[in-house]
Parts: sequence; C-alpha cells; structure tokens
Amino acid sequence: MNWGEALPVIFMGLMGLSMLAYVVLDGYDLGVGLLLHRATDEQKDVMVSSIGPFWDANETWLVLGVGILLIAFPKAHGMVLQALYLPVALMLVGLILRGVAFDFRVKDKPLWNFAFFAGSGLAAAAQGWMLGRYITGLADGWQFMLFAAAIALLLPAAYVLLGAAWLIMKTEDQLQRHAVRWAKLAWPPVVLGMGLISLATPLVSATVRERWFSMPEFIALLPIPLITLAALAGARAVLNSPRVLGRACWWPFALIITVFVLGGIGLAYSLYPYVVIDRLTIWEAASATEALAVIAIGCAFTVPAIAGYTVFSYRVFRGKAKALSYA
Repeated sequence: MNWGEALPVIFMGLMGLSMLAYVVLDGYDLGVGLLLHRATDEQKDVMVSSIGPFWDANETWLVLGVGILLIAFPKAHGMVLQALYLPVALMLVGLILRGVAFDFRVKDKPLWNFAFFAGSGLAAAAQGWMLGRYITGLADGWQFMLFAAAIALLLPAAYVLLGAAWLIMKTEDQLQRHAVRWAKLAWPPVVLGMGLISLATPLVSATVRERWFSMPEFIALLPIPLITLAALAGARAVLNSPRVLGRACWWPFALIITVFVLGGIGLAYSLYPYVVIDRLTIWEAASATEALAVIAIGCAFTVPAIAGYTVFSYRVFRGKAKALSYA
C-alpha cells in the first residue's frame, strides 16, 4: 500500500477513534442526564457537578469525527447526511438543549432539569437510530427500520449503564448507592439488547454475516464476543459486591468502557474497507491525496491538542464530585 492509498485508511482510523471517544466520553454524561429524573434535588446538583468540567470537552470528539468525515470523505458525508438529515437535526437539538440547561438551571431548576433530561434522551435515541441506519448501509425496507429502532432503544440504555457506572465512581454515600441500583436495573436490558442485535445484524447485512461467520475468521474473532460477555458478567459481579462502594468503585466504569471499545473494534472490522457499507469504499469516498496531506498537517496539531486537553481536564478534576454551587 503506497502513501496515496494509506492516507484514506489513516483518516478512516482517526475518524473511528474520534467517534469511539465521543461515544464513551459523552455517553456517560448523556447517561447521567437520563438518570437525572430519578434523583432528589440535592443529588441532581451533585450529578451535574460530576460532569460539569468534562461535557464540553467530550463533545469536541464528535466535532472532530464529523469534521474528518466532511473534509476527508466528502462523498460519504453527503450521502450520510442526506439520508440522516432529520435524526442529525434532532440530535443537535438535544445537545443544544443540554448546553442551555447547564447555564439556565440555576434560575429554574425543575424546568431546566427536565430540559437536560429530555435533551439527553433525544440525543441518545437519535444517535442510536443513526448507528442502526449506518450499519445497514442506509438501506430501505421495514426490516432495516426495525433494526434502527431497536438500536435507538438500546443505545440510551447502554448510556444509562455507563452513566450509572460513572456516578458510582464519582459520588459517595446515598447517591452512590442509588447509582449501584440504577446500574443493576440497566444491566439486563443492555445485555438482552446486545444479544438480540448481535443476532439480528448478520440477518440484515450480508456483508457482516460473511465477515463474521466464515472460517477461519469466525475462530479468530471469537475472543471479541467472549471478552465482551466476560466484561458484562464482571461488571454485574462487582455491582453485587459491597466493595463497589469503596476501592472497587471504578471497576464497573472500566468494564463497561471495555464493552464499548470491543463493540467499536467489531464494528470497524465489519465495515472495512467501506465508509458506507456496500456503497462507498474508503478510497472511492476520499478526497485527493494532496488535500489529505494538507489536512494531515492540521490533524497533527489539533488531535494531540484535543487529547491533551481531555487528559488534563480529567486529571485536574479527578476524585469525588462535590455539591454544585453558583456564585
């Protein structure tokens, strides 16, 4: 593979990593938003405080991923946005609503707490629908729409599990105990949903079916679902242990992140070498080599800056969240 052929692959990998980082990082704060209605007023302040220093940085990864799609794969960007214009718009409405609620909740907490919850739910469901449509190559038909609807329900549930695990790690006392209970409630639908979608995906996509169920690929790929199951089982075991309220409070979050990362690896394997499965390959959708070379120079500065800021913010605001106060 020469330089001109390798550049699109590099950008596809960078876009995939950006979107995975967004799903994991913004996923937990969307999950916290979805759990907000279950908490007391005092607990809601702590929950918002736990994600306050991070949510802006988390969403930067979405901007980076979509930006790479636009400038590195303009043909795919046009095809995807044309098919997913409405869910993209709804997702942006949800994200904007969340951002506004952060600032305005000090004036009317009941109203803007609900707005934060509603925005989180709208953004999460829209992302699930887009993921389902993307996996099936934007194909038309009731079975593909049903599949997308299933993922639109599963992804918010997965975010709730991730958000509850974040609260277990970042909070104390009664709120931490509530977070353990919320995580236990979210665990069964996530496991069931992942199982059903894992079975349905090969049925709606012949490409995915061939990739995963031909030999010897099936044997080589078997560790991915097995480790995923082990991580889910491990998370449940930790949730059932009293140690989760102490030093093991970070284990559920780490194990659920492992599940997301393995899901991202499986999706990447299923899609390659397509940007839009069965419709556009990486090289067909890519910009000119000269343009990609210039873009790569920009990415060499921006990506480390985003990663560095993200790591720095998590380091500065590590530890347990405290009650939120406004000046």
